[in-house]
Amino acid sequence: YAISLLTFLYAIGFVENWIVAFTVDGPSRRGIPGACLENLVLVGLFGLQHSLMARPDFKRLWRRFLPAAIERSTYVLASSVSLMLLFLLWNPIPIEVWNLGVNPLGFAFEMLPFVGWALALAGTFQLDHLEFFGIKQVLCHVRGDELPPARFQTPFLYRWVRHPIQLGFLLAFWCTPRMTLGHLLFAGLMTGYILFALRLEERDLSQQHGQYRAYQVRVP
Repeated sequence: YAISLLTFLYAIGFVENWIVAFTVDGPSRRGIPGACLENLVLVGLFGLQHSLMARPDFKRLWRRFLPAAIERSTYVLASSVSLMLLFLLWNPIPIEVWNLGVNPLGFAFEMLPFVGWALALAGTFQLDHLEFFGIKQVLCHVRGDELPPARFQTPFLYRWVRHPIQLGFLLAFWCTPRMTLGHLLFAGLMTGYILFALRLEERDLSQQHGQYRAYQVRVP
């Protein structure tokens, strides 16, 4: 959990070009073709790990070797490590695509990413923050309690949008007063992955919860 929290904070610094050593708009280390290719591979590796380990078939296989109580926290740890690897090896392309300058619109695009980060974090609390990060599973195991079965629920944010966590990330990735080619590539690749991953997730949710299809029709 500590590593995932630090990864989340580092992600803010990475995307917003604040404080941390490696940022999306750092100094260039490769030519444009090589940087694009390497960045595509990095996002692809993250996406492969993040989606593959989330699939029910993989979970069933994984539980043959790993106690069920730490399956979720192991997934969170692996996702954090693969994301940090992406941050470490990312190849910036500091060619400016747009610059809104110092004006009300630029200020709005400076603030909106933080709305996105807050929305992504709030989305985890809307469901079950401790279960989302694998802590609840471990605590139940330590106490000898059975983990309550997953149930379908639609708290406040989920009544307005089906995936507030991912919406928050999209706001954080795209809303910037100064967009570089490297940042645009990062935002585009991560958006493509999010849209792909959500199709897989919604397929699994439809199989797990009978009322999910009606929820898809009702909520955008």
